[in-house]
Formats: sequence, C-alpha cells, structure tokens
Amino acid sequence: MRRPLPLLALALLAGCAGGERQDLLVGSHTQAPGEGLYRYRFDPVHGRLDTHPEQRLGSANSAWLTLSVDGRRLFVSHENGPGQPDPSGAVSSFALDPVHHWLTPLSRVASGGDEPTHLGLSADERFLFVAHYAVQAHPGGDLTVLPVDRQGRLGPPRQRLRHAPSGVDPRRQASSHVHAAVPSPDGRYLFASDLGADRLFAYRYQPDAALPLAPAEPPATALPPGSGPRHLLFDASGTHAYLTLELADEVALLDRQAARLTLRQRLPLGEAGPPPASAADPQRAGALHLSADGRFLYVLSRGPRNRMAVFAVAPGDGRLRLLQRHDLEGREAREFALDPSGRWLLVADQQSDELLVIRRDPQSGRLGDTRQRLPVTQPMALRFLDVP
Repeated sequence: MRRPLPLLALALLAGCAGGERQDLLVGSHTQAPGEGLYRYRFDPVHGRLDTHPEQRLGSANSAWLTLSVDGRRLFVSHENGPGQPDPSGAVSSFALDPVHHWLTPLSRVASGGDEPTHLGLSADERFLFVAHYAVQAHPGGDLTVLPVDRQGRLGPPRQRLRHAPSGVDPRRQASSHVHAAVPSPDGRYLFASDLGADRLFAYRYQPDAALPLAPAEPPATALPPGSGPRHLLFDASGTHAYLTLELADEVALLDRQAARLTLRQRLPLGEAGPPPASAADPQRAGALHLSADGRFLYVLSRGPRNRMAVFAVAPGDGRLRLLQRHDLEGREAREFALDPSGRWLLVADQQSDELLVIRRDPQSGRLGDTRQRLPVTQPMALRFLDVP
C-alpha cells in the first residue's frame, strides 16, 4: 500500500503541474540597437531565470509594460526625452502570441510629451492613458490620451491635460510631473498621480465624447505639501488604494468612493527619525504591488539603500501593518514583480544592471535570501505572462 504524500509535497507537485515554466518580459533603458525589450524563461520551482532571453526586440527605453485583459496585446512606453538620441517620447504596441508569447510589433506613435513613464489602459481597451514625467521643468509633464483600435494599433494623441505644480520642492516640483495614470477597477474614472503638484487628479471616463476625459467631482485630492505622489494601486474591491509618496519616502492608504479619495493612513518606509544631513541622495519611495491574495503589500524604497518594506493588509478596512524591512542588493531599484507561484520576488536594479530573484514565503509574506543575480542592462520594467 502506498503511503500518502505529505501536504508540502502535494503542494509542490501542484505548483509544478500548474507552472513548469513562466515567461517574464523585461523592459530596459538602453540605446544599443536591437535591444530594450526582452522575454526570459523563468523556472518557478528553483527560482531561476534562463541566462539568455528567448526573444529580444529593438525597443529603446522601455519604461513601462501594460497588457490587455486577454494578454494578446502589449503596450510599451519609451521614456525618451531631451538630450537622448531619440528626443521624442513614444508608445508602441505589440501582438503577443497567447501560446508561445512571441512578440510582433503592431504600431508606434509619438506620445505627445517627454519621458512617458507609465501607461494605463481603459477597461474597454479603446484608449491608452500616458503619464509623462518630463525631467525638464519646462514644459513639464502632462497626461495624454491615445486611441487604440480593435487590432491594438495606436493613433495620435486625442487629448492632452496639464496640471499646476505645487512648487514646494524647488528642484522636483517646479512643474507638473505625472507619474502614473491608473483607471479605477470599475472603469468609470482615471486617477493621475502628479509628483510635481502634490495631488491625485480624478477624471470621468467618457469614451464616446470628443474628449475622453473630463474633470470628476471632486477634481483632485490634495496630499501633504512636498510629499510627491508617485505610484497608485487599487485593491481588488476598488474601495481602497495604496500610494507611494516619493519625496516623503512613505506609503499611504486612501479610501475611495466614486471619484473621491480620502487619505486615512501614512506610514514611513524607513526607520523613525530624520534622514542624515549629509545624504545627497535621500531615500525615495518607488514601486508598490499587492500579493495575488491581497494579504500583503510590498513597497520599494531607493536611495543610499535599496530596501523593500513588507506590510500585512487588514481584511475589510485595508489598513497596513509593517512586517519586515528587507535590504536589497544593488543600486536604484526601479521596479519589481511577484511571480505567479508567489514564491519569488524579482527586482530590476537599474543602475546595477541586474535582475534579482528573491525567495518569498507565501504564507508569512516575508522575504528571504537572494537566489539569483542576472546581468541585464539597465532593467526598468517587469511583467510576468500567463503560461497555458
């Protein structure tokens, strides 16, 4: 008589059966010809990326990757701007084979601004919302709306929106710097976080109007002066949102009711106390992501130290409780992603030219040792693909 397998062994076998391989898209900041967008094979059992990509495409400065709901279209922002070989911000679309994940270029258009850093796709997939950070204070950043046809091809800008800066930080807030454009889960609104304005701007989505976005009521949520909002993330219910405040090196919890966001909690990402006076490069809050089960929030902080803050998310009200501060290797961690198995967290270290694969405990949410460090030129964007 065969003895039953332990629960852990069964779980591992189930994980292997459901995902013997995973594909990871990597966008990078590079001017080398023939590079910029890569597709890597990832082994979720052993936590390792193949050393060579399965596919590479000429897609310079690929700063953000957004997928259509069915996973058959990929939209890529090209963070071009003044002083670069290509000074014009641009966005591209690609067809994505659902089985083999082979990428085929579909279209490329000028985005209408400098350094497009984030993309949001409307729920009906008729429009792409482009957040232009724009490093230079003049003309500054803005929000642009691009039409998308049924084949996934992009059209020229339909609408362009600008915001007034707060000016609290004379270096970082002399003009608008839109850092994210995030549709609400119900598809009725778009929220734009503007680091230069210290505001979250809310727009009603009206796809059949001449201008797809109109100011909502209220039109904006004011944030603490000089805090510098960066990335916004909604939970599965759409009633709570999490926001990184880059200049304050904090994460915030907001309650949402229609277009109204109410700030309810602010937590520092580092230890208590002011930063060292000699720190020329202060800690700055960056990317954030929820675990697939919504139980944990991961928030990146970069500067003198790369580190990840891990928070437990309270059921119901979404409040955060710090579980762990985990130091990361490398410099200028730009983005990260949780793999579909939940056992690994991957980090794009832009200035260290490498990807990190870090062990994660799905039950406790805590991070462990670094399993792999893979050389990749200036990685900026990560996106896992579902494997059938």
